[in-house]
Amino acid sequence: MRVEVVYALADVQDIVVLELAEGAVARDAVAASGVLARHGLNVGKLMLGIAGRRVAPEHRLRESDRVEILRPLAADPNEARRQRARRGR
Repeated sequence: MRVEVVYALADVQDIVVLELAEGAVARDAVAASGVLARHGLNVGKLMLGIAGRRVAPEHRLRESDRVEILRPLAADPNEARRQRARRGR
C-alpha cells in the first residue's frame, strides 16, 4: 500500500512516499521514512496525525493515508487570546 509521511517546518516540508505491506501501522511508516533521523526527532515523544486528527502510533494505515508528524504548539491558544485581548484595551 502507498502512504506518505510528512514533517512540516515553518520554511520547508519533508514529504516521503512509501510502499508498505498491508497491516502496517503509523509507527512503521514513520520509522521507514527516515524523517526521524534527518530532523533529530525523539521517537518516544512523537505526536502523529492523519487528515488533521491525532492518531496513536499503533493506528493501522489504509491506502493513500498521509501520516503527519505533529509539532508542539508554539503558544497555548487560550493564553495567546488573553494576551491579545489585554493589548487591545
